[in-house]
Amino acid sequence: MTLPPQLVVHRDKELMAEAAAARLITRIVDVQAARGTASVVLTGGRNGNALLAAIAASPARDAVDWSRLDLWWGDERFLPEGDPERNVVQAREALLDRVPLDPERVHAMPASDGPAGDDVEAAAEQYAADLAKAAGPEDHAGVPSFDVLLLGMGPDTHVASLFPEHPGVRETGRTVVGVHGSPKPPPTRVSLTLPAIRAAHEVWVLAAGEDKADAVALALSGPGEVQAPASGAYGTNRTLWLLDRAAASAIPADLYPPA
Repeated sequence: MTLPPQLVVHRDKELMAEAAAARLITRIVDVQAARGTASVVLTGGRNGNALLAAIAASPARDAVDWSRLDLWWGDERFLPEGDPERNVVQAREALLDRVPLDPERVHAMPASDGPAGDDVEAAAEQYAADLAKAAGPEDHAGVPSFDVLLLGMGPDTHVASLFPEHPGVRETGRTVVGVHGSPKPPPTRVSLTLPAIRAAHEVWVLAAGEDKADAVALALSGPGEVQAPASGAYGTNRTLWLLDRAAASAIPADLYPPA
């Protein structure tokens, strides 16, 4: 049984980023205290990068044992290593280069000039193999049971690089796919699939701004994941939608009454 998502609405996008950063730091610290290591799947885009920048600015960031944290990505632009449009490059600028991570635990998706060359399908298979290698005997989806998986959501309800009606959102067998003809440039990408996303203990969907309001309302109304991929993104233990007031402004009160 899938639990309904929990909504947390903040005054504005700045407060949302700061609160999400505090929430993520707390979650990582709690998991590390209980189990020793933690795993987080990062997202790019304005909200994902704002969250990372807020962690970098937080006085609590050093509560995390960064050497015992595994970082993965939900999707990536299939561009050359070091390209400023790549999510991993932006994440490094926002946070990763400022904390003492173990390089072996930073699992960037392949670049278009990497070992797989410019074959995006081979790159997707490579990342799927990396995930499968990291999965434990208790993990049943071919990927680790991530502690927190972060997702931004586009105005068309896409999450990761799973777009409405595109082949990737319909994938049920593979954990990672190559994406061709993305409606948002660049056209070629690598993305986790919904089965891989749903292996996470907690999925957090981030959305801020008036341009996301209709998409938030649509995704939460349960239209189906092919039409609204964000509606198919949920965790095994908890699904959080972290919103600002503008993004939450079109949600019907009878669907999610104000707290």
